[in-house]
Amino acid sequence: MTTTQRAVLIRAYGGVAAAEVAEIARPAAGQGQVLVRVRAVGVNGIDWKVREGYVRDAFPLQLPAVLGIELAGVVEAVGPGASRFRVGDRVMGPLGGLGAYADFVTVAEANLVRTPQGLDDVHAAGVPVAAVAAWHSLHHAGPIAAGQRILIHGAAGGLGGYAVQYAKRAGAEVFATASTAHVEYVRSLGADHVIDYRTQRFESVARDIDLVLDYVGGEVLDRSWQVLTKDGAIVGTSSPDILARTPPGRRGLWFMNKPDAALLERLAAEIAQGTLVSKLGEVVGFDDIPAAIERNRTDPRIGKVVADFSR
Repeated sequence: MTTTQRAVLIRAYGGVAAAEVAEIARPAAGQGQVLVRVRAVGVNGIDWKVREGYVRDAFPLQLPAVLGIELAGVVEAVGPGASRFRVGDRVMGPLGGLGAYADFVTVAEANLVRTPQGLDDVHAAGVPVAAVAAWHSLHHAGPIAAGQRILIHGAAGGLGGYAVQYAKRAGAEVFATASTAHVEYVRSLGADHVIDYRTQRFESVARDIDLVLDYVGGEVLDRSWQVLTKDGAIVGTSSPDILARTPPGRRGLWFMNKPDAALLERLAAEIAQGTLVSKLGEVVGFDDIPAAIERNRTDPRIGKVVADFSR
């Protein structure tokens, strides 16, 4: 058996060239872990932010570091104290940290769920982080009540697409921003008002908003305070400094996702059954992961980008 494997890692923070395909040692499952033979991984916005060092304070790393935060694959070995899975089980889940972009990955068994029948590995790999993070970020500021007005920035992306569906299910009136090419897709998810940010300023359409889900960050966050009601809140996933950028008397909350296997199991079953829409924007091969990370930064796609290790 070979003792090395492919991985996508960074040795230093930087631009597109900082992420490289390299050979590293194959790990062994530790206490409470399983070793997963990875079949597919989700590519996420956090990848390029980690690569560039933008979130080094929130996510301190020991370099070199393998990138990637979610996967789907098959259990290759079971570590001591792990009992939920057997060798050969198809599994999916978040790592709860970095390291998914490798042929074999050790994962805490508590983070994983069995991949439902009817959900292939490529589709499964794009689900664990976005589906769960969208749910928890929607509820992070408090319970959602029917009739609330919710504005979702980045509604065509992995997080945003789920959030639109969850907010509509909760009975909210959903405002959503998207680019021209993605307006109809976001409308098809159930958004009541889709704002083409290339031709309209969202401030001119969205008013008296109870909750903003900001999956974009930057100046979009800074422009969003004016659309809130007096008691409204902004939950941000893209601006670690949101607290420092929250005006006096306003409510801004930073959201960091955590694994939630019970919720993931329920959402994955809904996706397999077709009652929850999960959109793949692009599928690439292993060697294309560094380029896909950069495209995620410069040209975000509808839905999720996934790397299929069989390509």
